Amino acid sequence: MRTTLTIDDPLLKAAEQLTGEQSRSKAVNAALTEWVRLRRLQELKALRGTMDIRYELAPMRALEVAEGEECRDGAH
Repeated sequence: MRTTLTIDDPLLKAAEQLTGEQSRSKAVNAALTEWVRLRRLQELKALRGTMDIRYELAPMRALEVAEGEECRDGAH
């Protein structure tokens, strides 16, 4: 998609240098991709400790075995 943006020249040059991209479009896309990735990681880190997840392997394994038997019997 073609878009016109006003970007600070030193910031754009830094993005080109840090991403290693020769094209301004590729540099901006790489920088935005990395920014979005980092923000999503921050959001996940913010959730840390907010959920109580406890795994009990025995019931999980029993369920896997039961599902495997259903598949063998043609239920799926």
